[in-house]
Amino acid sequence: MFFSSLPARTLARASVSFPRLQARFQPRFRPVLLRTSVAAACALMGAAHAQSSLPEVQVQSTRTVDSALGLANTATSGSNVDVPVQDLPASVSTVSSRQFDERADYAVMDAVTRTVGLSTNSSPGNGGLAFSSRGFSGVNSVGVAEDGMMLGVASGTVNYPNDAWGYERIDVLRGPASIVYGSGTMGGTVNAVRKQPSRERSTDLLVGAGSHGEARLGFGTTGAINETLSYRVDAYGQRTDGERELGRANSQKLMTGLRWQPRADLKVDVTADIAEQKPERYFGTPAVDGQLVRSLRNVNYNVQDSDIRYKDKRVRAKAEWNASDRLTLREELYWFKADRHWKNAEAYSFDPAAGQVTRGDYLEIGHDLEQKGNRIGAEMKLADHRIAMGWDVADMRYTNLSNSPYGTPSNVLDAWHPVHGEWTSPDPYLARSKTKLRQNALYLEDAWQLSGQWLLMAGLRRDWYDFDQRSLITGATADTELRGTSWRVGATYRLSERGSLYAQLSRGHDPVGSLVSLSASQTAFKLTRGRQAEIGWKQQLPDERGEVTLAVFDIRKTNILTRDPLRPALSVQGGKQTSRGVELSAAYKVNAAFRVDGNLAYVKARFDELREGSAGIDRAGNRPENVPSTTANLWGHYRVGAWQTSLGLRHVGSSYTSNANTSKLPRYTVADAVLRWDVSRSTALNLVVRNLTNRVYAASSYYDDQWLVAPGRSVALTGQFRF
Repeated sequence: MFFSSLPARTLARASVSFPRLQARFQPRFRPVLLRTSVAAACALMGAAHAQSSLPEVQVQSTRTVDSALGLANTATSGSNVDVPVQDLPASVSTVSSRQFDERADYAVMDAVTRTVGLSTNSSPGNGGLAFSSRGFSGVNSVGVAEDGMMLGVASGTVNYPNDAWGYERIDVLRGPASIVYGSGTMGGTVNAVRKQPSRERSTDLLVGAGSHGEARLGFGTTGAINETLSYRVDAYGQRTDGERELGRANSQKLMTGLRWQPRADLKVDVTADIAEQKPERYFGTPAVDGQLVRSLRNVNYNVQDSDIRYKDKRVRAKAEWNASDRLTLREELYWFKADRHWKNAEAYSFDPAAGQVTRGDYLEIGHDLEQKGNRIGAEMKLADHRIAMGWDVADMRYTNLSNSPYGTPSNVLDAWHPVHGEWTSPDPYLARSKTKLRQNALYLEDAWQLSGQWLLMAGLRRDWYDFDQRSLITGATADTELRGTSWRVGATYRLSERGSLYAQLSRGHDPVGSLVSLSASQTAFKLTRGRQAEIGWKQQLPDERGEVTLAVFDIRKTNILTRDPLRPALSVQGGKQTSRGVELSAAYKVNAAFRVDGNLAYVKARFDELREGSAGIDRAGNRPENVPSTTANLWGHYRVGAWQTSLGLRHVGSSYTSNANTSKLPRYTVADAVLRWDVSRSTALNLVVRNLTNRVYAASSYYDDQWLVAPGRSVALTGQFRF
């Protein structure tokens, strides 16, 4: 079974399985991280016993509304201040768990790229969670978080959260998001929001099977343990044999949560999770003259004993005390651990005349990443002001392992019938470097309700990063101190109870490389800087018929790494990029049976100043790599009685595989369909068809002439049960 590798133990008095997380997840926090944490936690716990008798526990609303665009939700992913998305002077969209089910989007990547302006540039080398947004792409410019918490990016890799099961919704904040999440968020941030423990007992079960050996199993349950304790457990696993050799892939995870709420004004949440992924060992298909060779689409050139594996462990403890109607205090401790391993032959070059593929780049790489930290925050209501302030501190430890400098010679394979062979390398797989990164951040935000129609918002954040790296081979050291200031000022004008206009100016920052794994040469540079101007319109239609949002933005990023025009061999900061565009989203209920939702985005991104390579080739005027100019999504849902038919279209315009703009991924449009039968109030069956027309297309690239071909048509049957 999917979870056979997970040992079990009893969680409190709930009759559920739980891994031996206590021993395996035991974080050893430094005293410097605990001083304020312990004091704050003791104060919160003491408040729970301040009364001789416990009053009745009240269930608090999560303030999540199941609407197509989420305008009525609280903007927890877009601000530290408690305001609705409708009033936030920024662009935030939501994909709800109902939409996951309705569209059969079981992967976070699938769900996110249904939102306006988001496309994927994921590959096996970057963890599979790399996106493009507003003209910026990659894990160092589009962040990925869970419940507002980001794991530090090491060596360009983000792989968690991968599966959408267990999440209430996924929010996307577009444009510079450093005011909320820190560095590495110039294009936007994806935030997966977990389902919370509830005192109302319920259980969800998902069972599915389909083409190419696909199978999936999801289980979620929540309920009360006693008068003050409640729990939530979500378990999920999926597997597939894939469409090509070495295509077998699987993932599994266990998410657990325990809530203690002795009083209506105090709650303490503890979560402990474990996940493992083994993606398909496929690094692409050779392309010739900007076209895929269709007869090679299902051929894999990797070695037989190749390996890709990600393991994640997470523990968090959070206390929230509503000290009064005007003051809420929050304290959060966490520990994350990521272990990753790759062992593959990753480069393939096709010779059509000889009918051969030359295989090279025999790489073995390991990541050992640990992050622990503390977050303290307070939210106050003073007259017409809602003010949030806080301090975040994190310690990250990273060990990079590899067989660098990758000296294995290339070998030649038959293009259509390759003999995979075994992985080999004359270079030993060793721990190459150790890195320490300390992050501190202070933030302050204010939402001022100037009148019944005007809301003014302003925020300021200061990040400090202290970086220290040591080579375990040569003993050489490198260190730097990075500082970044981000801010946002904006205003929202209520046209009516359901409509609003907004405008904002914001500033954020990105690192010149992955923050946790900067190279020795990169430590000489500062953070890049970006500023955004944005105006927009948000409208909820009468009678809950639908929602519409429109955003127009202009982003300018400076201090990009470039080459000195006079000394091309020298890298300097001075590159510039601009990105301008428009995003439109809408959802409309035509009648009781038929509704549609969709979005359209256009972005014009270009380098104003950039030189690359040892010759300092000028890239000014070129479009950044992995950035399509247009993206669009359209879904139609038609219901008759217990039956619902859903048809979805996704369009992604062409994009370049490098900043040189010499090789282009062709545009594509792909269709998906879901036929749903609600057998009863608690049971539903879904017939899911992906890539309805069996379109052959590449969703991303690994090298200029090595493209990652998306899956062809597949059919699956799933059952959903709620009781």
